[in-house]
Amino acid sequence: MHDIVTDDQLPPPGERVIARLRPHARRLVRPSLFVIVVVGAGGAGFGVFQAQLAWLNVVIAALVAFFVVVGGLMPLLRWLGQRYVVTTRRLVVVHGLGTRTRQELLHARGYDVTVRRRGLQGIFRTGDVLVFPGEDPPIVMRDVPSADLVVAVLHDLVEAHAARRGPSGPSWEQILRGPNR
Repeated sequence: MHDIVTDDQLPPPGERVIARLRPHARRLVRPSLFVIVVVGAGGAGFGVFQAQLAWLNVVIAALVAFFVVVGGLMPLLRWLGQRYVVTTRRLVVVHGLGTRTRQELLHARGYDVTVRRRGLQGIFRTGDVLVFPGEDPPIVMRDVPSADLVVAVLHDLVEAHAARRGPSGPSWEQILRGPNR
């Protein structure tokens, strides 16, 4: 015999990824320009010195390589090491190069979300999304593309989890009437 399965007995749907985000790529404009200038200057200076000062060519090449790594590769790796994942169950913030820090915040817990815009963020429709999970320190998602859309999605997810959970605690009428009435 087959038992009839109602919707209440079905397992919750699996967690799905809604968005994978990184900070806006304009952070890489300055390092890219720096690398272009350093390589151009190094290319112009390399080979200028003749046989007696040939060791200066090696010094110039080493300096160019050092500046490219420090001024170009490190900011790129720092940018790649920062990501934000929004799923149907939680918000995950991962950052760090050598030491990775991962913060997770469940939507069911409930939180407040705010957008902060500074400088050119308004032109690019980006912003810092601040997530306030109650008494814990805020989680900051820096320079997120389409920040208003991200905030709207986070609000919708928190509301959906609150609606599934149902009303928690007594209603306002029960509080005003008192426990014995």
